[in-house]
Amino acid sequence: MTTLQRIWHWVYPKQDEHKWMPIIWLPFMIWFFLDPIWNHPTPLHWIGNTVFGLIFIWLYLYSFSRPEPKRLYAIVAMFVMAGLVVNYQNAAVTTLLIYAIAAGAFTVSRPRMLVLLAIALALLGLDVHNLHLPVGLWGWMLLVIIVVGIANHMGALAHCASEQLRKADAEIEHLAKVAERERIARDLHDLLGHTLSLITLKAELARKLVDRDPQRAKEEMLDVEHTSRAALADVREAISGYRGQGLAAELVQARKTLETAGITVNAEVSELPLSPAQEKVLALALREAVTNVVRHAQAQQCRVRLQQEKNLCTLEIADNGSGADAPEGNGLRGMRERLEALGGSLQRQTSAGTRLVIQLPLACTAPALRN
Repeated sequence: MTTLQRIWHWVYPKQDEHKWMPIIWLPFMIWFFLDPIWNHPTPLHWIGNTVFGLIFIWLYLYSFSRPEPKRLYAIVAMFVMAGLVVNYQNAAVTTLLIYAIAAGAFTVSRPRMLVLLAIALALLGLDVHNLHLPVGLWGWMLLVIIVVGIANHMGALAHCASEQLRKADAEIEHLAKVAERERIARDLHDLLGHTLSLITLKAELARKLVDRDPQRAKEEMLDVEHTSRAALADVREAISGYRGQGLAAELVQARKTLETAGITVNAEVSELPLSPAQEKVLALALREAVTNVVRHAQAQQCRVRLQQEKNLCTLEIADNGSGADAPEGNGLRGMRERLEALGGSLQRQTSAGTRLVIQLPLACTAPALRN
């Protein structure tokens, strides 16, 4: 970085918010530097005018490149300088008021903008009186100051709204990513937790049967292989965003898992008019519930009931195991979140075994019951 670039970066370091907008209007300041020449100033007068104008330009750029309260200090200094030259014999001093209001009006505070606009108009009146400016020039400057003030204030409001919208979009994107990560975590927990539990159960059973009943042990290991392949397919479908095999297939798998664990199954299942999203959520909930029965319940019997009650789909999974009034784990918590997202509910009772009652709203009537 050259010395000139370092100086420029110090004068106007922040160029991302306003870009080059404040700079493109600087050529109009040339009249402030040229006006004294027509009056044949002394060298000291000309040098003082030039230094004064350069300081004002620096404050102008400073006000667009610094945050509050530094920006406000620069704007106040600009209006003070514009007031100090009221009696100064330079017809271009009114130009300073345009730059001051251009910087000051770029605020989202309407009271502040109105105060600064009133100060600018008051100083313009003093300049007109002291410099005896023509009415036409006075009217033109009055119009420019008002238009610039209002335009920059509206620009500030639009910029503020755009920033708020950008931040809101960024927050929505962040929340969507968090929700998607949580959904993937729940799906993988439901898919892999159930499958690995079943594989472990069957592997333990095969180990116990390998000497006593080799043929049965071989069948169990074949089931482990098939279950592993099915789990791999489920994971691929979950990653790809496709639906699983559905609730009917999950009910068959649930019966198979429970019977493998030596648990007697009593199933009462109705065909219900479920949407794909509802069917998927119920299938995952059933899988999680059955996994918990096999892992923790130490039960001998399990009842699975899927019925319509009024306008609600009710899925009940109840066992006669030990029960436990423990806090909800990731599986139950994920199950509850999915159900609530579809307007459903989950109730858990642990007084005599464990009983889960899952309900989802239905839109139409279900067919007759079948066992």
